[in-house]
Amino acid sequence: MKGKIVTFGELLLRFSKSDHLRLTQGDRFEGKYGGSEANVAVSLATLGDNVEYVTRLPNTPVAKAGTMCLSQYGVDTRHVIFGGNRIGTYYYEQSAGMRSSKVSYDRDHSAYSELQPGMIDWREVLKDAAVFHASGITAAITQNAADATFEALDIADELGVTVSHDINYRKNLWKYGADAHQTLCRMLERCDVMFGDVIEFEYIMQCKAPLFNAVDDTFQMDPRPYEEWFRGIHARFPRCRKWLMGMRNQISSNHNTLTAVLWSDGQLLTTRVHNVLGIVDSMGVGDAFMAGLLHTMQAYPGNDQMQLDYSLAAAALKNTIPGDFNLASDDEILAAI
Repeated sequence: MKGKIVTFGELLLRFSKSDHLRLTQGDRFEGKYGGSEANVAVSLATLGDNVEYVTRLPNTPVAKAGTMCLSQYGVDTRHVIFGGNRIGTYYYEQSAGMRSSKVSYDRDHSAYSELQPGMIDWREVLKDAAVFHASGITAAITQNAADATFEALDIADELGVTVSHDINYRKNLWKYGADAHQTLCRMLERCDVMFGDVIEFEYIMQCKAPLFNAVDDTFQMDPRPYEEWFRGIHARFPRCRKWLMGMRNQISSNHNTLTAVLWSDGQLLTTRVHNVLGIVDSMGVGDAFMAGLLHTMQAYPGNDQMQLDYSLAAAALKNTIPGDFNLASDDEILAAI
């Protein structure tokens, strides 16, 4: 699997307060661009991959600044389309001590939410692509956006493009009446590569995963319970040949333990536990996992253990970087391994 990776989703403008202030405190917001699929694209471009990002944005200076932000990291935005009136936003309150982080979305009537099938020339976009990556969020906003996502999946299949999917279940986004579980399962039935955290896999499979309760990096994984659990996932989604599950134990706002397991063509692999201290920003950690896997599938084909170790190290490093984007370099990730 070599060549261009295309990611598709909604570019968002993130507003947050500095110094762990609550959203109700202070009088200044800091703005950064992000969004799951854009985060994956920036991570891949930072690692030197050929990556293109596709979305719909309003023809406004703020939205154009978003495409310029992606371009400065090396992301191709030539097939971004323009229309509608506003860019989607979200408000992020950073965690502190025992207080968890909070996210408040403001995406109604955004340009992306009004995307419809036929607006994007997917045959042109995907004609030279090796991988098409989307997530559960692409179908969560509106029915039209979901239909556009399935249109892209149809054409990716027609052209023989590998399909990558992040489960990305966000309960608060599914407001237009669709059955979230049913829609996500329809998407996962079409994918070749899958990522999710434990909670998302539990939601899809409607059953509990084995408990991950590491408090430091001395924790030893027992792979046997996961082997049985993942056999059930494989039976439900037989097309998917590779999936990665991230696992996090949040001890405090700035101390997490992090690991992952990888199922690849019937084999389950485990890796070390990272003891992540001094967390700066945990937003985008899952996207760093996904980008690490897509990058190493091209950089280290056939080396499943390297793919797993690299993805985990990339995700661990994202916790040290402010904003949505993981800007860790290949050298830094290899050193973390």
